[in-house]
Amino acid sequence: MSATGYAEGLAAPATGAHSAVRVDAYVEAPIRAFAIATVFWGVVGFLVGVVIASQLAWPLLNLDLEWTTFGRLRPVHTSAVIFAFGGNALLCTSLYVVQRTCRARLFGGDAMGWFLFWGYQFVIVAAALGYVLGVTQGKEYAEPEWYVDLWLTVVWVHYLVAFGGTIIRREEPHIYVANWFYLAFIITVAMLHIGNNLALPITMGHSKSYGLASGVQDAMIQWWYGHNAVGFFLTAGFLGMMYYFIPKQAERPVYSYRLSIVHFWSLIFLYIWAGPHHLHYTALPDWAQTLGMVFSIMLWMPSWGGMINGVMTLSGAWDKLRTNPALRFSVTAVGFYGMSTFEGPVMSIKAVNALSHYTDWTIGHVHSGAMGWVGFVTFGALYWLFPRLWNKQRIYSEKLISWHFWIATLGIVLYITAMWVSGILQGLMWRAYDENGFLQYSFIETVAAMHPYYVIRVMGGLLYLTGALIMVYNLWMTVTRGESEEAVAAPAPASAVSAAAA
Repeated sequence: MSATGYAEGLAAPATGAHSAVRVDAYVEAPIRAFAIATVFWGVVGFLVGVVIASQLAWPLLNLDLEWTTFGRLRPVHTSAVIFAFGGNALLCTSLYVVQRTCRARLFGGDAMGWFLFWGYQFVIVAAALGYVLGVTQGKEYAEPEWYVDLWLTVVWVHYLVAFGGTIIRREEPHIYVANWFYLAFIITVAMLHIGNNLALPITMGHSKSYGLASGVQDAMIQWWYGHNAVGFFLTAGFLGMMYYFIPKQAERPVYSYRLSIVHFWSLIFLYIWAGPHHLHYTALPDWAQTLGMVFSIMLWMPSWGGMINGVMTLSGAWDKLRTNPALRFSVTAVGFYGMSTFEGPVMSIKAVNALSHYTDWTIGHVHSGAMGWVGFVTFGALYWLFPRLWNKQRIYSEKLISWHFWIATLGIVLYITAMWVSGILQGLMWRAYDENGFLQYSFIETVAAMHPYYVIRVMGGLLYLTGALIMVYNLWMTVTRGESEEAVAAPAPASAVSAAAA
């Protein structure tokens, strides 16, 4: 089957006479567990986010306990949202998608699926305990110490074997583009993880380690890792999700399969070089800073090409946005993807970065991508997956999906606009001078000026969390009360037919 033909066939269910593998032969039990874990860790991550946002607005909420301070809970929030919520979503969807687009059972079967599930949950719990107890490397997005990193490497190698092995044994000749993005995410994250976590423990019995690199070299490696954790974990992996679930939800082929291939190769080549833009005006050589800025600006092209491809997949099916609230999540996510990937390159320009760096503007940018792109595309996928994984006819309540969508969207708008205003205000106050050439504002004055915006951020986070709790109820009711496909398809008993005729 040609690439275009396969893309067009994506709108149809992966069942029927053409399928080499029966749907009931796919590995699904571990994927159901990943779906539940995605929802659970999402709520945990959003809740901790609300807590630490409240601590910034009202510092007494740090409780004067070392385990509950902002410094220890903040990595709990970031890791819970990125690696627990996002990671489980990626494992769930990638293992679901690769089986159906390859028409092959997961390599390693149920045993491999369950090993990946429990192995990854152990990583999450071990890392979180380290954060609360103060045992971390102190690296952004790479806080877990050496013993957690080693176990994660073992789990990730098994993940690559399971995913790659399924592709190798595929019955479908063509490798659908979603699998390209998933595979790039898996391979590149493995490279980033190993490269940034080369460290030696003080002793084999000690939890503390020291990295092999130091100084500006350590900073360069860290932001090569940190930006590409965003680029490949939070972008490439979730683009794989977009390329499968939006066509499925819209019941339309991908707008341009050729564009999806161009999108893939250009994104993969350009993203890996953009990390130095996190180190403008530091000890990093100026040429390296400029290199990061130039590649960041070039990222506009593939990012917006992917956004256009996702949105235009709805060509001829725009009416579905009225009737399918879950599709609204996926399409709005693509809009946030386009917005945040426009804003990021702008912020990498040195003149803009001089104002934005170290301010809440960066926080607003990160959360427009995390809440709007990663969160919304995951919600859309979960609403599509749950009825199918539990063999239900439909989601419990589409009205509750709409409530979730509008409440969460309002939460995002409050959050990111508050942080944009706060960040620009911070930057302007920090660089304001009086007529004598002295700083016009003290640091504590800038902190006081931020307070109203921090309160608005808490309100935005609460709304986003409320939407997630509505989703939990809706998915729970779908699993426990939803009508099964078998019940719908089964013929009515003769007694019921007679009664109806009477």
